Amino acid sequence: MVLDAGDRRVLEARVRAGTTPQRDARRAHMVLLAAGGCPAWRIAEIVRGDVSTVVRWRDRFVREAMAGLKDRLRSGRPPVHGPQVRLRVVAAATRTPPHPYDGWPHRLIAGHLPDTGISASRVGRILAELQLKPYRVRGRLTRPVDPQFFARAAEVRAVHRDCPPGSTVLSVSEKTAMAARSREQPGRPPGPWRVRRREVEYIRHGTVSVTVALDVHTGQVVMEELERTGPAHFIRFLARLQRCIPTGLTIHLILGNGSSCTSEVTRAWLERHPWIVPHYTPKHASWLNQVEVFFSLPARAVLRHGDFSSRTDLLEKVSDFAIVHDETVCPFRWNYDGQPRRTGDELNAAQEECPAR
Repeated sequence: MVLDAGDRRVLEARVRAGTTPQRDARRAHMVLLAAGGCPAWRIAEIVRGDVSTVVRWRDRFVREAMAGLKDRLRSGRPPVHGPQVRLRVVAAATRTPPHPYDGWPHRLIAGHLPDTGISASRVGRILAELQLKPYRVRGRLTRPVDPQFFARAAEVRAVHRDCPPGSTVLSVSEKTAMAARSREQPGRPPGPWRVRRREVEYIRHGTVSVTVALDVHTGQVVMEELERTGPAHFIRFLARLQRCIPTGLTIHLILGNGSSCTSEVTRAWLERHPWIVPHYTPKHASWLNQVEVFFSLPARAVLRHGDFSSRTDLLEKVSDFAIVHDETVCPFRWNYDGQPRRTGDELNAAQEECPAR
């Protein structure tokens, strides 16, 4: 038996892949051994099977090539629901559900086709065979193409990576609506073979908002409570911030596109202070602002499992976290280059232009 290069490559891939069904990998192994001149009795010993099984799959491959390694169609019970019912199931799952539903549960699809007598479990099997998952939703953003997107991203990247001489770079944003909640009963600490336990019921004490400025190149942060959102409070925070920075330094601010940062009042105030240079992130790209990375630190360490008796308690704990952070400060590493991802052809062309070292 002689294998061509294509069949050998497919069979070897089946044997190596961990996701290949065991029966398919076993049959491919038999054929590969037979093609190498191994006798049937020896193949049976290697795969731990019968000689008749080895001969059957070897002969089927000789007669029918790769198709011979598939199972034959078996008689079994005739299908209860024919192709027309399957098409109606698919048609129902791919159209808008009736009011007031927002999705198509299997039971709803079965109830939508009462004349077929199909069950919800059978609907689930039909959809699973077709890899149709009406319960899953993938979000998307529909927006006009911004021609300045990558230019603004590159500008933010430049001040993140390299601090201009005689300047300081601050990433500023607001963290709003941090909930101060206390549990009705005290929790239990973890122990051997026992996870930490926490009461489900809680009492609300309000929310806390803060404004944070992160020095990109030192990692230090300045935090202040934000009593009310709006440009007036944001400008007051910037005024206090500039008084903390030595005179003569140019302040580069990395700002988002929130109303506090982009309002006419804020822009007018920045124009009156030319030593403060704003750099706005592109729309829908707040991840370019490094202070958003800092916000994830107290969210995991303080807020996620925290128990706060009041708004003041929450604010003190978040502020103490910022103080400890400044004592053991370490700037974030910035790897984004501010450029769009290159395609495979563009990468190959760039490699051809650059000589190998």
